[in-house]
Amino acid sequence: MPAVRDRDSRYLRLCVPAGLRIGEDRDSVFKRLLIVLAAALALAPATAFAKGGNYVFDGGSRAERAQVVSALDVSSFDFSLVPGPVTIHIAPGVDAHSTPGQIWLDGRLVDAGRLAWGVVQHEYGHQVDFSLLDDADRSALHAALGGAAWCSGAPHALLDCERFADLVSWAYWTSPDNVLKPVGASDEGGQLSAAAFRALLARLLPATAVAPPLRLTAAISSWTRPRKG
Repeated sequence: MPAVRDRDSRYLRLCVPAGLRIGEDRDSVFKRLLIVLAAALALAPATAFAKGGNYVFDGGSRAERAQVVSALDVSSFDFSLVPGPVTIHIAPGVDAHSTPGQIWLDGRLVDAGRLAWGVVQHEYGHQVDFSLLDDADRSALHAALGGAAWCSGAPHALLDCERFADLVSWAYWTSPDNVLKPVGASDEGGQLSAAAFRALLARLLPATAVAPPLRLTAAISSWTRPRKG
């Protein structure tokens, strides 16, 4: 299992060290600022990565298991919020599907590498539904996603649990390699933009809010060289 990595929503604040000499050349100042920043990052919790989840494997080769780990780690969604361990079964020829606490993946699909990552995230998205959403949450999501039913009684494309799982994948990993990128508003998961879905889910489940990126460039560029007295 990958190491646990925590997010933190705070920005690091850069300041000019008190010992900077007036008139010191800019390159030297930047070098010293970067040293300060490196020290701050070493002391601060990691903020850029989500936790990949709490799960165990049943089946699958070492390479296939590594692809699943990479798929969950690359997402900015904190899958560790899902109580675990979730058992991930990998076997050739099985249809990808989920039940509470269980995920099945076709090993031949996983062998596709990054092109399978969106599907892995989708199936873990169902675990988010099973374990973290309540009826009020599903009602709010149902209204936003506009399907015919939540998870039964309608064609697959009109089930909002499927649209939800697609968006858990796409909204938190907006990569060209994500095969679940919606092709239009009528496609599964196309009813909301990635940003709108993240905002809605953060309102329903505040723990899912994604920390803003560290704005190192802006912080350094905002520094002005002290004037000589």
